Amino acid sequence: MKTYTGAPYPADTHSPLQRRLLRNASSPARAPQSDALRLQAPPLVPEVHLFLAEDAVLLWARLEAEAGHRLPAPFWATAWAGGQGLARYVLDNPHLVAGRRVLDMASGSGLVAIAAAQAGAADVVANDIDAYAVAAMHANANANGVPIRISDEDLTGGDGGDVDLVLAGDCLYSGDMAARMLPFLGRAMRRGATVLLGDPQRGYAPAGLLRTLATYPLIQPGAVGDQHEWVSVMTPIAVELAS
Repeated sequence: MKTYTGAPYPADTHSPLQRRLLRNASSPARAPQSDALRLQAPPLVPEVHLFLAEDAVLLWARLEAEAGHRLPAPFWATAWAGGQGLARYVLDNPHLVAGRRVLDMASGSGLVAIAAAQAGAADVVANDIDAYAVAAMHANANANGVPIRISDEDLTGGDGGDVDLVLAGDCLYSGDMAARMLPFLGRAMRRGATVLLGDPQRGYAPAGLLRTLATYPLIQPGAVGDQHEWVSVMTPIAVELAS
């Protein structure tokens, strides 16, 4: 199986972790391997191509076997519903990001960050603390030929610095994550940043504190590791989100 080298950058720009991650990926796709990655477009966002898992559980097992120790679940290898909806909204409304400094929180595959770069953002930072996600974001940005900066720091204790727009796709997937992310988003909003969230109504969004901007039906529900049929893009209506 031919290994995808990434474009427009040569393969030698990949880190050792990236090369391990992409070892069984190919473009164009050859015969699928159930424990491998395949370059493909998420159903809601055909403009973006990502290295996604054929089967995330089998990929996880293979990566752990190669690493020789336990690893976090490969959330970066799935195009989650919230990220797809938010990326679709950004591409459909490029005026929201054009010329602005953008931060994509818990970026995972980098889908939303890549969409922001495609929509004309002046500067895009994709943030995730998982080293495999960082490698995947580099590879996916290369595959789409867009420049993004990548941060592996835990930024949830701050307020987003000087960015104009904070994007959070599927960041409210658990109670613990919501408890960390919502105060961060509230602080970012308090200092003047625009905040947009993508969420398929997982139940952790604060009732009455978010306004829905758009709702999208998910194509092939569950086909990319999710079981939701609709995803909403929302914005906070009050900084009390931080309380």
